[in-house]
Amino acid sequence: MELGFYMPTKVIVGADCVRRNADIFGIGKKALIVTGASSAKKNGALDDAVHALKAKNVQYAVFDKVMSNPTINCVYEGAEAAMEEEADFIVAIGGGSPMDAAKAIALLAVTDIDKKELLTADIGSRALPMIHIPTTAGTGSEVTPYSILTNHEKKTKASIGAPCLFPSYALLDAKYTDHLGKRTTVNTAIDALSHSVEGMMSARANIMADAIAREGIRIISSLFDKLIQGYLTRPDREQLLYASMLGGVVISQTKTTAVHSMGYSLTYFHGIDHGRANGLLLGEFTEYTERYAPSKVRDILSCMNMTSVGEFKAKLSRILGAKEKFEPEELEMYADIADAAGGTRNSFHRPERDEILGIYRKSLL
Repeated sequence: MELGFYMPTKVIVGADCVRRNADIFGIGKKALIVTGASSAKKNGALDDAVHALKAKNVQYAVFDKVMSNPTINCVYEGAEAAMEEEADFIVAIGGGSPMDAAKAIALLAVTDIDKKELLTADIGSRALPMIHIPTTAGTGSEVTPYSILTNHEKKTKASIGAPCLFPSYALLDAKYTDHLGKRTTVNTAIDALSHSVEGMMSARANIMADAIAREGIRIISSLFDKLIQGYLTRPDREQLLYASMLGGVVISQTKTTAVHSMGYSLTYFHGIDHGRANGLLLGEFTEYTERYAPSKVRDILSCMNMTSVGEFKAKLSRILGAKEKFEPEELEMYADIADAAGGTRNSFHRPERDEILGIYRKSLL
């Protein structure tokens, strides 16, 4: 057996872990806190991070201009702020968007890359150290070396990735997710589920990543009915946050598949939340993969105590509710975009363009 596994982020999980681990925030002299406009203030994560920084007498500045699905312009603006403030480390607070933006900012603060070449350049091996504090249970970005950015030129989302983009620390406290609404809770949970399921259907799947993925799938699927009902306890949310982190560990090794590549168009053109976009496509793609890897799909289903992909698709449909409306013509364009995407090529069995279109049609029409 040949196996490589690299995940250098130190993960700390538990109530009040940000304040209780203030020593971590002494990794530099000045931090740039990267976050969105309001959520980190409402859920208490920003206050806790500031408390930890002050406890170590570390100065800080705040860059709170990160929008959903951050753009290339946004991260260059954030990098300029980091340089102006002479920040020597980054504290990322939020869901996937602030955490992904923070990684690009950490890179660009110390690496000169032309804006037009960011998504294609060799990004090197330097970035500012990062502490990530997730406030949703979905992306797992706190333990991955990827930054997902909106690419207007190609009308989709694209990633940059390198080992230097692994955060140094990830601090997971489920209290920051307590007040998330049902829609956000569902969408992020399905995003986390898709990471573990896709990891097992990836061309890069390996025995260790599969073991972690099984646990993530088991945890999230055990909460399916509660997601449908819209009521979760704090322990439930702790489990979701843990499973989200596990999914991030999985894709840090395996990357994602055609599901993500196909979902990006639903987000770019329709504004559909990323996790929901994945969920709308995940069932049909699992059925497609079953033709070529039936034992792998049986393994995935067994983690959910299910015996058929049809059962999985029906459960996803109940969780996600009524689908958005799509025109057949637009799916043709989406198929072209997904066909050229790296995630599609990373699938255990790479679907051809017409097969991608067929998955879109079965999923959305």
